[in-house]
Order: sequence, then C-alpha cells, then structure tokens
Amino acid sequence: MRHAYAAIAAALLLSWLPASAQEPSSRQIAARVELHPIPSLTLSDQQFLSGDGNGKPVTVTGEFRVAQGTGRMPVIVLMHGSGGVGPNVEPWTQQFNAMGISTFVIDGFTGRGLTSVNTDQAQLGRLNFIIDIYRTLDILAKHPRVDPDRIILMGFSRGGQAVLYASVARFQKLWNRSGLQFAAYIPFYPDCGTTYRTDADVVDRPIRIFHGMPDDYNPVASCKAFVQRLQDAKHDVVLTEYPDAQHGFDTPLNVGTVTVATGAQSVRDCKIQEADGGALVNAATDKRFTYKDDCVRLNPHVGGNAAATQAARLAVGDFVRKVLKLE
Repeated sequence: MRHAYAAIAAALLLSWLPASAQEPSSRQIAARVELHPIPSLTLSDQQFLSGDGNGKPVTVTGEFRVAQGTGRMPVIVLMHGSGGVGPNVEPWTQQFNAMGISTFVIDGFTGRGLTSVNTDQAQLGRLNFIIDIYRTLDILAKHPRVDPDRIILMGFSRGGQAVLYASVARFQKLWNRSGLQFAAYIPFYPDCGTTYRTDADVVDRPIRIFHGMPDDYNPVASCKAFVQRLQDAKHDVVLTEYPDAQHGFDTPLNVGTVTVATGAQSVRDCKIQEADGGALVNAATDKRFTYKDDCVRLNPHVGGNAAATQAARLAVGDFVRKVLKLE
C-alpha cells in the first residue's frame, strides 16, 4: 500500500487540488456568491445535551456559493475546525462547484469573536457547531436554488466531530427544527473519543469518515471503536484510513511536511462520557471533564499529504455523485 501511495504522489505533484481542478475550469467559479447571517446560540455542552436553549444569542455567517446551473441544485455544507475556515476549504469548494454542486461554508467563529481555539478549546463548547449546522438547514430549507433532498454535510477536525454527531437522532430531535435531513455525512479526522448517551442511534443516512493512521491530534483508534458500534447497530458507516497522513492531511499548505501544532490541546488520552443531566465527565476520575485534566495533551502534529488528499478527493467525489445521483 505504501508503494502505491508513493506512486500516486510522484505522478500527481499537485494532487492537493480537486480532481476536477487539475486543469483550470471555468465551472469552478460560482455563478453567485451570497453571505448569510445565521441566527444561532452559544451554549455549554451541558446545555446542549440537556436541551436547555437559554444560551447567548449569536449571529454567525455562511458563504453560499451557487454553482453554475439552473433551478434547485444540490448543496454541500462545510464546517471548519479549531483554527477557523482554513486553506483546505477552498479546494473542496472548487471541486464541488465544478461538479455542479453549490457549497455553503459556515464560519462559526467570527460572529463569536473567535479566530482559533486550538490552544484553548474551552473557549467554545464542542457541540455549538451542531447548533450552527442545524440553523443553516433553516436557511437552506427556504432558499429557491436549493434542492432540499440533496444536501450533504462535511466537516474537518472539530467540525468533523460536529458533522459526525449531528447525525445522532437524539440531537436531531432536540435541535433540528428545519424539517430537513442531510443526505449524507462526511467527517474528516474527527475526535470520536467522547461517548454520548444513545449516540449509536443515528439517522438513516450514510456516514463516510476519512482519517490519517498516524494522527496524534484526534487518533483514529477512537473512531474505529465508534464505527464498530455503529456497524453493530446496522448503520451505513465506513471509515477510510490513509498511511502517513497526519491531522489536517488535506491542507494545500506545507504538503509533505509534518509540524508541531505548538500549544494545541488534544484529548487523545481522555475518555469523556455523558453523565446525568448532560454533564461530561472524565471516565478516569469520574469528575466533570475540563481542559486542565491530566489526560489533555499538547503539541500534536499536523501536515499535508498529497497522496492521501488526492485519494480522498477521488473517493469523496465518487461518493457524492452516488448520493446526489449526479450524471
């Protein structure tokens, strides 16, 4: 497998680009770009889990790129990670727009006065992005250029975690008021280490997870365990792993390098679980989890990987075509 990936990397030096964008195409250019305010809430994770909506009202933003075409079109919603809307998002939007798919990129930070939570994850409860995601469905449900039956959700790292758990049926019942359901869920290198009550009861839609094998920011091992629980419950979920692919492997910057995310917090050694009343506790101590717990680690690694990126772009493209029934 390693030899195969080396061959791909050698043949496609610019393989971080979308498969559809290896040669410039005018179809990558959106026919229209709209900026949408998204009325949302800032909640603690306990408030989210207990259904307590008495959080702080906030307006976050979404960039809606309407792909070239006519009538109601499919959409892919993209949710960023702990560093905000990063450089990996643009190639994905270009790929999807070139396929005739509109894109809606959520910025869950700027409206909350944040630019990054990498070194202080406690600044924002991890489940807030799910609220932003469901509120985005409220907007798309009313948009005349959106096919409401063909909306896919995709996200990266913290955003990938939000994408994964946005599929939980309990969370849908608590917070999704749009009347819509995503056609599929595509999390990239999410943290799967937190266990929520009834989290194996997900909606009946396919889930495709993409992860790097040496990832020490959000290790793939916890996702393997969660995927097994979902598969045991007969859900359509697949985990794809890439060798030599670090966290954030689909970034077009620093391709082929591995760097330390200095000061970034990782919960890779923590076992966090939901307790009574929606409290999140550290399973090792049976006390409320905080980012000051001994299990929290610093300085994980990140880096771009050309071969893994190209393979993932091809796989995602094929999956999206199938789900959205594109010609």
